[in-house]
Parts: sequence; C-alpha cells; structure tokens
Amino acid sequence: MSLHLSTVILPYRRWNEGGRTTWTRAEQLGFHTAYTYDHLSWRSFRDGPWFGAVPTLTAAAAVTERLRLGTLVTSPNFRHPVTLAKELISLDDISGGRVTLGIGAGGSGFDATALGQDPWTPRERADRFAEFVPLLDRLLSEDTVSYEGDFYSAHEARNIPGCVQRPRLPFAVAATGPRGMRLAARYGQAWVTTGDPKLYENGTPEQSVQALRGQAEKLADTCAEVGRDMTGLDRVLLTGFTPDRTGPLQSLDAFVDFAGRHAELGFTELVIHWPIPDSPFAADEKVFEQIAMEAPAQLR
Repeated sequence: MSLHLSTVILPYRRWNEGGRTTWTRAEQLGFHTAYTYDHLSWRSFRDGPWFGAVPTLTAAAAVTERLRLGTLVTSPNFRHPVTLAKELISLDDISGGRVTLGIGAGGSGFDATALGQDPWTPRERADRFAEFVPLLDRLLSEDTVSYEGDFYSAHEARNIPGCVQRPRLPFAVAATGPRGMRLAARYGQAWVTTGDPKLYENGTPEQSVQALRGQAEKLADTCAEVGRDMTGLDRVLLTGFTPDRTGPLQSLDAFVDFAGRHAELGFTELVIHWPIPDSPFAADEKVFEQIAMEAPAQLR
C-alpha cells in the first residue's frame, strides 16, 4: 500500500500576502491533501495574524482543482454541529467534493475559553465529543434532522442537497483514548494521531514508535469490538509532535527513513507542516519541496 503525503498550512498569512500562493503551490507539489488548523488562535501564534479555517479552505477550493482540503482538527470547543454541517456542505459543494473533516475532542487551549466558558474537563470534552460526532454524521447524511441531547440539539435542521461526497464527506477522527477510538471505528474514514504527547520533551524516536504501535494496536482491537474492517480505515500521523520534531524535514533521506518506519506501523498518510520561519515548524523550504516531489515515489 502506498503512503500518502499531505501538508498542513497554518492560516497565519493574509490571502493576498502569501496565503493564496501557498495553497496553489501545495497542489503543484502534488500533496494528497492540504489541511489547516481549525482554531480561533493557537499557542505562539496567538498575538499575531490568524484566520478562520472554513473561509480559508473555501478560498483554497476556488484556486485549486485536484488537491484535497481539510481541517486538522475541528472540535466542539467553539463549534455547534448544526451550523458546522451547513458550512461543511457548502465547502464540499464549492470544492467539488474534495473536503475531509478532521475532528477531535478539543483541548484546554485558547479555544476552550474564548466564548466565555470555563474550560471543560477531559471527561466533559469526551462526553461532548461522543454526542457531537454522531449528530454531525446525521446532519451531513440526512435532509432533515431533529435531535435533543445532553449538550446539543437540532430542530428540523435541513441540509439539502447534502454533500457532494456520498453518503457524506469523510471524517478523520483524532483519538488516543478508548472512547475516541470507538468513535473513529464507528464513524471515521480515517484515524488521526500526533503520537504520545508525554514523549515530546524527553522521549526518544524509538519510544515514540513503540507508543504509536500501541495506539495502532488499540485501534485494531476497537475495530474488532465494533465489527469494523480495519482495511477501510486510513491511519494518519500528523508529524511535528513526536520527539523527532522537525528532524525528518532536514533531508530527503531523513524523511524517507522516518516515513518508512511509520509505514511499517500501518500508517497510510503522513502530514508535514508547511515551513514557518522562527516557529516550531521552521524548516528549509527547498528541502521541504524536494521531499514533497521526490519522497512519494520512494514510499510506494
């Protein structure tokens, strides 16, 4: 099985000051998918420019033709399934059916309190996520939905004509815990991980591979429990958050070695961050482009 190579483009550039050029270049380089973060602001970028995910992806859809587009990841932190579904159906239509929704439970960052609420506990995030995903699945698959839950409601919410992709656009569910993995197994067309965050500071690449192997085994067990065929579930690694950090982007050989080790774990897609100077994602753009153009052929 070939390994897809994708990128994630952070929405920090004005569209006419490098934003548009980056997305069109991603298509020229042959990336499988170009994702963006769906946050209101994020970590060290909080006090600088940062744009919304759905408008950015809509603009990207208008200037590309083949490139798949998506979020890594959307969460319940500031989203409601009813309004999100309407935006996603519109984006899927504008793009001609090229959208993947990366979706996760959210965290305790700036998004968690931007609407004035107290941050949810991990259990509260999991509870909301367990309701958010199935409701969004229905909203994107059915013409009319009514639902009354503990956290979300929908009253005769209409989503005609639905997604271009049938029965709906694909979900890439980010999960490492048992409840999230069950959602990935039941509703996901892909599973997403960034590895074990506890290893980021002081772990080794070898420990990270072991942790990812353990996560993949848990996913397989979960799929077996719910009767899901694993062959229909893609496995996506968002790189940059393992102990390797940007090391794999130092050279083509380094990346091919990194990719090969993770392909052996069953990953079907690797996502690399578009280089951003003076940030945790700083990398040589020439090497990055060489990886984009030459690595996929070596990973088939």
